[in-house]
Formats: sequence, C-alpha cells, structure tokens
Amino acid sequence: MFQTFDSAGDPSVGKPRVAKLRHWLAENDLDGFMVPRADEHQGEYVPARAARLKWLTGFSGSAGVAIVLKDRAFIFVDGRYQLQVRSEADLSVFTIENLVDTPPSVWLRENVGKGTRIGFDPWLHTVGEVKALKAAAEESGAVLVPVETNAIDAIWDDQPEPPHAPVEIQPIAFAGELAKDKLARLAAAIGKDGASHAVLTDPSSIAWVLNIRGGDVPHTPLALGFAILAADGDHRLFMDSRKFSREVKAYLTQLIGLDEPDAFEPALVALAKGGAKIALDPALAADRLRMLIEDNGGTVVGAPDPARIPRATKNEAEIAGSRAAHRRDGAAVVKLLAWLDRREPGSVDEIAVVTKLEECRRATGEETQMPLRDVSFDTISGAGPNGAIMHYRVSHATSRKLEDGELFLLDSGAQYQDGTTDVTRTVPIGQPTPEMRERYTLVLKGLIGISTLRFPAGTRGSEIDAIARMALWRHGLDFAHGTGHGVGSYLAVHEGPQRIARSGTEKLLEGMMISNEPGYYKEGHYGIRLENLILVQPAAKLESGDIAMHGFETLTLVPFDTRLVETGLLTRDELHWLDMYHARVLAEIGPMLDGEVLAWLENACAPLPHEHKG
Repeated sequence: MFQTFDSAGDPSVGKPRVAKLRHWLAENDLDGFMVPRADEHQGEYVPARAARLKWLTGFSGSAGVAIVLKDRAFIFVDGRYQLQVRSEADLSVFTIENLVDTPPSVWLRENVGKGTRIGFDPWLHTVGEVKALKAAAEESGAVLVPVETNAIDAIWDDQPEPPHAPVEIQPIAFAGELAKDKLARLAAAIGKDGASHAVLTDPSSIAWVLNIRGGDVPHTPLALGFAILAADGDHRLFMDSRKFSREVKAYLTQLIGLDEPDAFEPALVALAKGGAKIALDPALAADRLRMLIEDNGGTVVGAPDPARIPRATKNEAEIAGSRAAHRRDGAAVVKLLAWLDRREPGSVDEIAVVTKLEECRRATGEETQMPLRDVSFDTISGAGPNGAIMHYRVSHATSRKLEDGELFLLDSGAQYQDGTTDVTRTVPIGQPTPEMRERYTLVLKGLIGISTLRFPAGTRGSEIDAIARMALWRHGLDFAHGTGHGVGSYLAVHEGPQRIARSGTEKLLEGMMISNEPGYYKEGHYGIRLENLILVQPAAKLESGDIAMHGFETLTLVPFDTRLVETGLLTRDELHWLDMYHARVLAEIGPMLDGEVLAWLENACAPLPHEHKG
C-alpha cells in the first residue's frame, strides 16, 4: 500500500515537547520560536526529517505554523484544517489562530511586546514571508532573530536522516521537450530578468527542466536539491550523488555540472563575492539565500521562478499523457464505485474503500501496461461527519463504517508516468435526504458553471472563482477553500502558480491543468465535494466575437451519482451538459470494462428522464 493508516497526529506530544523547546529558548536568549510546516524547498510534501510542526504539535496538515512563547503557544491553520487541528493538537497547550485572517505577520504586530526576541530558521521562511514578519516585528518593537541551528533539530533526538531515493529519467515521449532545450529557454529568461543567475529552489522545477523524477517525499516524484542556472549556460545542480545510477549520472553530466549539497552555500557565496546578480523567487526562495547573497556583496533580483509558467503550460505530449492517464484512472475509479454499490450499508469502513481503490488502480495499471507509481496524495475517505473535514486523513483510530443514510466523500488521485490525476465524487449510502440532494445539486451547478465557461484570454483565476459559488450563495451557503489548484505532469498534484481562487492572481494560460472542485460541508453531519481536472484550451471562435476566448476541456472521466441530483434545480443547459458528459465517459472508458462493472457504468451514465428537462 502506498497509503498508510497510522494515526494522523498525536495530541499527547505537545506538552513535553513544548517544554523541551522552552528550555532551549532560555538557553539561547530567545523569548519565542516559529515552527512552520515547511522545508527548505517550501513543498507541500516534506520528508520525514522536515516534519517539525507535526513532531512538535501533533498536527499533520499540509499548511500551518506554530509560535511558541515562554508562557503561551499558538498554532495557525487555514479553513481546511479548523476541525482537524482540534483532534490532533493539545488545545490545553496550543491556542488556534486563523492562518488566513490573522497570519503570523499580523499576529506579531498585535500580540508581541517591545523587546521580545522571536527566533526563526531562515531556511524555512521565504524572502517574502520574512519581509512581512520583520515589518510586523518593527511595528510592535519585537526583534526577529535568525538562528544558525533550527531549535526543533536541536531537541529532536531521533530526527530522521535526509532522504536519497533513486533518480530516474523521464522519457521524452512523456516530457515532450528535451532538457537541453528547456535549459536554453530558462537561460534566456534569466537574462531578460536582468540577472546573471537564478536559483531553483522548487524540486518540481528541477524535475521539469532536467526531465528527471525522484522519490524523496511522499506521493510526489521529486528529488530534493537546488540548482543554480546561469544566463551564460554554466548551470550547476546540487544533489546527493547517492541518488544517481551510472546511467542517470551520465545523462545529467551532459546537461549540468553536478555537486554535492554541501557545496551549494559556498557556490552561492562565491557568485555573490564576484558581483553576480542572482534571481530569487520571493514567494519560494528561503530567506537564508537572500542573506548569503547580500551579506557577500551580491545583488538579489526578485523574480518569479523561471520554470513555473513553462512547467504549468503543458505541451502536447504532456496533454496526451494526461488524457491517457485519466481514461485509465477513470476505469479504476468506476471499478471501485461499482464494487461499493454492491456492498450493504455498514459492511465496509473508510480504510477498506481506500485499500480497494488502490487495488483497482494497480490492476488497471497492469492491464494497460502503465503501472501505478503512487497515489498523488493520501486519499480522503470520509463517511458521514468525517466527510465534513475538508482534508480528513483516515487512520485506524478514526475509520468509520459507511452507514445507511449517510453521504460518503472520496477524494483521491494517482501518479502514473504519463500523468497525475485527482478526482472527487460523493455518493449516498442508502437513501439520501432531500437536503443532501439539494446541496449536492448546488455543488454540481458550480462545477458545471466552471466547466462550460468561456472567458477572455488573460483572465485570472480570481475573476472566475465566484462562478463555482453562485448557486450556493443564493441559498446562503459557501465553502472555505479555493475552487481549483494547478496540477503537474507526473509531478505535484497541487502545482502553482495557477489556481481558481480569490487569491488566484495568475493568468489562466492555454495548456494549464487545474482542478474544478466546489463543495459544501455541514460540520458534524456530512461533506460534499465534486472534482474534475480541466485543461485551459482556446474556445471555438464565434462569428459575433472579436476577442480571443478560452474555455476548459474536462479531463476526468468518472460519472456523477445521479441519485443525488435534484433535476428541478438544473437548467436545460446544465442537464444537457451532464448527459453529454456521461455519454463521453461511457464512450471513452466503457471499452476498458466488461461484465457487471460495464453494466454498472451503463446505468450510471444513462440520460436523465426527459420529463425532468421541460
């Protein structure tokens, strides 16, 4: 199994470990310390060695930060984790703060007094973060103190070693562009930014530009390391050589200079001392890198990671791979849904569904000669009230039976060498209530609204997010997460910078893959989320139109559960879209199925009764 079911977090760890941290603070003349859920690369998934926030607090979510003072401790999480943190952190030790409404930069300004010395590890905070934190500290009279040794590392006796999983070459058939051509493109972009060099801190960017994949973090095929790219083509990669086979080393040597990780800081210092102008992405690069450059006479050029947009705008090979991956994955998910439909209420639990789904994906991968490489994230398998926890992670301690009269939310994804998937469906266990059907249909209306949208080229994600919420808003409802995130090509399932959200400031460009996942969550009762992956494509030109328009191609191929659809709430156009989508699902993945699974799919994709379409 790629997914494990150990307890997600242990609240009992907080009290003794906070006490240990406070002893370290006293020894180091500090009044507090910040512990973000981050590593040196600011990735969503971190290696076990970097799981410092979970070690200290018990909280296992993918975003958060703790601030521990002499007599108080706080944990900051966003709307996705407000329920989860209550079960994983000791609330007698930690006070919960909202990471979005009152981020640490705002909180410091309002809650820390003059002269308070707050320590932080500059490797774990970005240039932009530290700038905001310092401004807040100055307003309150506090002092931010960068530390050479991370406080958690100093007190974590059995901290794991850094990972060194093998690196593999991503074939050109799936990458679609040679690494040498990608490097040339980025070198030109660095020069246009007015820099002589750029530091790539995001392992996804390194993986993309070099056409390599790794296994240093869970569920995302990344090899952790840093790269310094040069406008003149003198590029260097800093990565543990134990990750390289003879073949991989020979391949990389033709593209880039190879160095061990401990050579990275000296190399950056040497460039800075030579007067280099070095580009750092303020949203991604550790503040430690800024310090090294500026303290040694170099110039920091604030510029976005030059690989982010090229990586996000998929080429034809990546798009073809994603379509194939979604057909394969759709067949696997349908096998799971057909199996689940044959189970009696109360006969299976959340873990059994996750286990069966991975079996279906493995089997389908073997049948199609494209093996399942991993799940793209821990499957969210939420029955009844667990479905209302937006990023619920099932464990042996929390797994519930799927009981009669409940809704079951299943959010899962897969990593295949030709593509990354992410799909969510919500199904009834037994007979749903009228309220469940109404709210499911409102969520479905939001998904259809995004799916059918035409929008001017250059539109940003923030400008269309409301469309996914309009039907819910009309009923006084909403959801506390963005509508969509970017998705990589056999890379991170949550890829930036593209997103559909209030914070989505990036233009939606042709070739970008994004999720479309509105939801509704009734705390203590049930959750509803529906998710397809979609691809930004040019829209068909209208005779009456005079500007370039874009639209979305739906990639995901899994039927919606029409037992939860209140057809009277759908317009004629929405009903037509649903029927056409189901016809496409049946046409594309039906040939991959047979027997009772195919019969189930044919029934699931049957057109809705015509009398509902008047």
